[in-house]
Amino acid sequence: MTAQAAVSLPLSGPTAWDQLAARQPLLAATMRRYLAQQSVTLAPSSIVSMSNALVRFGVWVIAYDPTVRGATDIDRSHIEAFKLKCITDVHHATGQPLATNTIRQRLRITKVFFDRIIDWEFDDAPARNPIIHGDVPPRPEPLPKFLDDDQMTAFMHHAEVEPDPLRKLCVLLLARTGMRVGELCNLSANPVVEIGDHHSLHVPVGKLRNDRYIPLHSTLVDLIADWQNANAVHIARTGRLLTDDISNVDRHRVSRMVRRIAKNAGIGWVHPHQLRHTLATQAINRGMRLESVAALLGHKNLEMTMVYARIADNTVAEEYFDVTNQVDQLYAAARTSPPSRSRTMDSDIVTSTPIELNRDEALVLFDWLGRHEDAHSIPGNPAEQTALNGLLAALERTLVEPFQADYNEIVQAARTRLTTDSNPS
Repeated sequence: MTAQAAVSLPLSGPTAWDQLAARQPLLAATMRRYLAQQSVTLAPSSIVSMSNALVRFGVWVIAYDPTVRGATDIDRSHIEAFKLKCITDVHHATGQPLATNTIRQRLRITKVFFDRIIDWEFDDAPARNPIIHGDVPPRPEPLPKFLDDDQMTAFMHHAEVEPDPLRKLCVLLLARTGMRVGELCNLSANPVVEIGDHHSLHVPVGKLRNDRYIPLHSTLVDLIADWQNANAVHIARTGRLLTDDISNVDRHRVSRMVRRIAKNAGIGWVHPHQLRHTLATQAINRGMRLESVAALLGHKNLEMTMVYARIADNTVAEEYFDVTNQVDQLYAAARTSPPSRSRTMDSDIVTSTPIELNRDEALVLFDWLGRHEDAHSIPGNPAEQTALNGLLAALERTLVEPFQADYNEIVQAARTRLTTDSNPS
């Protein structure tokens, strides 16, 4: 089977399905029938993604194993080989290994294909799905990539002074409304409506099959009106607001616009979706309720919006800095004020009742106290023992000799000198 794994077939583009159908018409027919059924309920962009993934898998599997005629011939061995292919594949544009999310999408789409044709009892369906749940990598949950305040300030400055009216309008619409690129490209010819005292932008049905109204910044109201007046003929031709003498803008053209503004602002590579993430993060950081952010972004549930709370939780930040400020004040007070009385006696020795000992006296006293502490026999009542323990601790922090290899000789010499001093000849 593996001898033909390197057969060259197009993996995308207008001829891929034709190539698959020419070599194995049953498999192509099954996949196309499945896509036709899914197109009834899914968005066109989803069908495109599914089509690309399925034809890629179909072209690969018939090259890997020429005995495969239809979906019913595909078994576990084919899926295990396909998984290994995915982790060794590289991106056609970057030459880098495929992202985990790309691998996940390919395997998930293929798994759902088998699930559905089995459920729908297609004649070409296998007896069981060769892809199990554990084959599909878990969904990565990275934090959204957003621009910080300084980066966004620079970006917006260059967007505001951009001389090209279409580029300026597209970029500012993304930055100030949080729209998805697909929603931007599909704006109708007259998307601005007045609701109460404010203007709003009607965002068409998009990724989640819902439309919505977004409050519109006054700057955008004027920019849209100017654009409509100057490009009425072009807009009428396509029925889309963002149309010039070339065509209606698409996501690739919008991405180039955003990258150009970012380059002029000196902030590196920026993807259009980062502007959506940035607006959401700014909104939550400045007190907007999650429900309002969800409505602004067109999220169907708060779980989708909560991801921004993970990076913009003012409550956590405020409580953290409140605590650290209190701790810093404690440290500052300790540096500038005499320490209060404590049970250790060290502060009493240093500040309240200074005790002067020469080096020999300190060494002999430390050694005596240490021997009694080791034997748990420090003399005196509990109060006196506490005082002596504090004195021992203070001496231990002051003396370096106890840590030297010849400590015993040093202490004995100190005893001899003290004895001699106390009994002069």
